[in-house]
Amino acid sequence: MALGVMLLLGACNAQRNVLYLQDIESGAEITLPENYIIRLKPLDQITVVVNSRNPELAKSFNSSTSFNSLSGNINTAAVSESNLQVLTIDERGCITLPIIGEVECAGMTRQELAKEIETRIIAGDYLSDPQVNVRFAELTISILGEVNRPGRYDIKKDQFTILEALALAGDLTIYGDRSQVAVIREKEGKSIVTKLDLRSSDIFSSPCYYLEQNDVVMVSPNKYRAATSEINQNRSFWISLASTTISLATLVITIITTTK
Repeated sequence: MALGVMLLLGACNAQRNVLYLQDIESGAEITLPENYIIRLKPLDQITVVVNSRNPELAKSFNSSTSFNSLSGNINTAAVSESNLQVLTIDERGCITLPIIGEVECAGMTRQELAKEIETRIIAGDYLSDPQVNVRFAELTISILGEVNRPGRYDIKKDQFTILEALALAGDLTIYGDRSQVAVIREKEGKSIVTKLDLRSSDIFSSPCYYLEQNDVVMVSPNKYRAATSEINQNRSFWISLASTTISLATLVITIITTTK
């Protein structure tokens, strides 16, 4: 009887350690941050393509490898996303474009930057119908620790959540600590670490519920994994020590036998 109770309590405790969102009932409504969109930062890499119904005029705003006409007439020097000109936002948060020059863009969304470029092109009377497409050339996150597929992953959309990231990495292993998932984010020259408890609905209000470019997600091992690792290390040490002792003893016996 006592053994059964202990097993039941152990199972309940184990369940509490691995279940997600334990404080949410079925049908509960969660309020999420509205209109979340990733914003541009210094050193981000982007592509900017200006299109128009007049492809020859639009061509002036693009490099020979980034031109793509809305009319469907594709310049022979311009072909695919793989050869788009990549612009790096400088440390001041600016990029420099042909004809219109320097554009400050740090803190903007991609859509806001596109609108700013369109406005400046129209104001300069260069084009009456510019359509600008701004995309990230590289938008990645890294996932490390106790997940099934750690690695670096591309983000395909602006609203990409921590839960989607962990799903992309094959979920936490059974040894992952769901109460201590850290997100490391670079902001204004500093690394900011935010801890998330995946068992709690508080993750929805965390500033790291939606991930940003270059975020690093780190899943710590739970106490069982830590204990197992320590046991394995101690076991390896004693096995190695025993092996060395046996080897030395064998050598001594061989020397003694040879000298007799």
